[in-house]
Amino acid sequence: MNSKIIFGFLNDLQKNNNRDWFKANEIRYQLAKNEFEDFIEEVIPGLKKIDNDIDAINAKECIFRIYKDVRFSKDKNPYKTNFGAYISKGGRKSKFAGYYIHLEPGKSFIGGGIYMPEAAELKAIRDEIFNNTGAFKKILNNQSFKKYFKEIYGEKLITAPKGFPKDFADIDLLKNKHYAVTHSVKDSFWNSDSLITEILKIFKAQLPFNRFLNNAVK
Repeated sequence: MNSKIIFGFLNDLQKNNNRDWFKANEIRYQLAKNEFEDFIEEVIPGLKKIDNDIDAINAKECIFRIYKDVRFSKDKNPYKTNFGAYISKGGRKSKFAGYYIHLEPGKSFIGGGIYMPEAAELKAIRDEIFNNTGAFKKILNNQSFKKYFKEIYGEKLITAPKGFPKDFADIDLLKNKHYAVTHSVKDSFWNSDSLITEILKIFKAQLPFNRFLNNAVK
């Protein structure tokens, strides 16, 4: 993957986030998008060997659009300043835990899990953790996992979620609004000759976490 093409475009987009500039630089966008799409196509086969729940998907089914929905957002910039792909059973719109790749100048990361689960899935995950706390904690404390992921990402409830005892010893594990993890990487990470191998190492460490979540929401 030629990350210079991608980061060059995204850096300029950050400074010129408007439709006129984007239209004038449509060719640059297509080149950057194609670089990212080809890269994701290379990642998918290796990931399928690690997680056999990943089905017959292609990069187009995993990559998020660059166009923002600004109707309910305070930020009215029309374009995202990143390229992102969610590789999961069913693609980017899936309810299942998956693997996420995020390229953004100075803010790139690799991770996954389930971000913004629907109410039914969130309840199912909390039930699974409540009933199998030891197994979940073992995953979180595994050295291979902790090498890349320090904590569960995102907002937490202040109090115990409805339907669970407040005196539950591991109540903090149930307070998460998302069950996702992230591993930040530098821009130079994407220049590695062993890039795909390094990404698959991270995803392999994440596999038990995803399997636990998918067992809950299946």
